[in-house]
Amino acid sequence: MTAAAAEPKPAKASAVRSLPTPLERFFREIGRFFHILRRVLTWTFRPPYDFRQLFQQMVRVGVESVPVVLLTALFTGAVLALQTFTTLARFGAERWVGSLVALSMLRELSAVLSGLMVAGRSGSAMAAELGTMRVTEQIDALEVMATDPVHYLMVPRVWAATLTLPLLVTIGDLVGIVGGYLVAVVLLGSNPVAYTESTFQFMELNDLFSGVIKATAFGLLIGVIGCQKGYYTQGGAEGVGRSTTQAVVLASISILITDFFLTKLLF
Repeated sequence: MTAAAAEPKPAKASAVRSLPTPLERFFREIGRFFHILRRVLTWTFRPPYDFRQLFQQMVRVGVESVPVVLLTALFTGAVLALQTFTTLARFGAERWVGSLVALSMLRELSAVLSGLMVAGRSGSAMAAELGTMRVTEQIDALEVMATDPVHYLMVPRVWAATLTLPLLVTIGDLVGIVGGYLVAVVLLGSNPVAYTESTFQFMELNDLFSGVIKATAFGLLIGVIGCQKGYYTQGGAEGVGRSTTQAVVLASISILITDFFLTKLLF
């Protein structure tokens, strides 16, 4: 037997390495997401509890997002009333505009649009902050000082987004209904009594709860994805910008996909 024939054949590439690069990257991101989520949930119940940092993040994520969320909800309700009024007027059913606006805002639009706005504003900020700390080795310094970065940096941000987004959505529901009222009654001359009655005629408490449940899930997604992208940032300033963009895109796509499954589950 010749030496060439006796040489062992090279081992086949592993299954992971044989995957296309986008698919491999997809599974890596999924694994990182659940890894960060598990660590956040684990550290949440371990002392010390930094409520001061939590309240600061709630102000940054929630209070400072109120203007953009209210403007979005106001004009969403206004546009929805304008579109449905002109459509229903063809059938003489314009008195049901209030019901359509109210149910659409409570069940769907307020939660989804508020989530997208907060993802663009606060999710990107989380990714940029943690990404900058990563490339400037501040996270490494925390680990050297025996401070877990997940406990110190991520837990307050994730729970701030999870707790404040339902409150923002609830306020957005009310503002959206008011926006629909202003367009339908003030601008288009609809009967104010009929509009008000139709607004609450078919509304149930479950409609409000469904929007709050969606907002809670969206807030958790925004917090975890924003922190995840920032934590794993590489490549200096360019990497920070890339992580910020990816955080907004992934959070927005996750919100839309999760919204479909939650709607299927809740209704």
